[in-house]
Amino acid sequence: MAYDIKNVFYLDVSATVTKATAGGGSAQLDLSAYIDPIARGRQKGTGLAVYKTHYSFLNSEDSNEVAPKAADTGVLSASIQAGLGIGDNATGALSTATPDAFATSNQLLVSAGNYYEPGSAATSTSTMAMYLEPSKDVPYIIVRDNACLVYNVSAASTMTSTSLLSVRMECAIVTLDQATLNQLLRTQTV
Repeated sequence: MAYDIKNVFYLDVSATVTKATAGGGSAQLDLSAYIDPIARGRQKGTGLAVYKTHYSFLNSEDSNEVAPKAADTGVLSASIQAGLGIGDNATGALSTATPDAFATSNQLLVSAGNYYEPGSAATSTSTMAMYLEPSKDVPYIIVRDNACLVYNVSAASTMTSTSLLSVRMECAIVTLDQATLNQLLRTQTV
């Protein structure tokens, strides 16, 4: 299912990750203007196809890349989850310690990755390693009215600056037949 470039648009969501704070946080994106899961007469239901996601993790004070410091250790896990509906939560306000919160078996997961702090070597660089992403050939189709940017800072983390975690999604509104719509609604139930 390749996409027509004329119909693609961008949506983005950001969350502030507080320095030296462990735990989960989130930012919710309202998608109700793009999704209508109810077919009416001859009108088919619509969903939001997400073809690609792009993550950035920047220093919130000067919008530069988070400067790698040899003393910084730990991992930040980040994901976009469809229909989770947990709202906006500051770092440490959520418990995302459930085994499947960031697992690829989580049906709500649109995309996910880990940000690795440099650790003990001064020459190490920080990196965002994506392990799950939709594609232009097989998009993730959201049929719920929200998507949440969910993140978790590991307990071992010693991040020394407050940072801005942002995600941009390449999207298109797609029409869905009733069988596909019903299947997506079942898999995206919280």
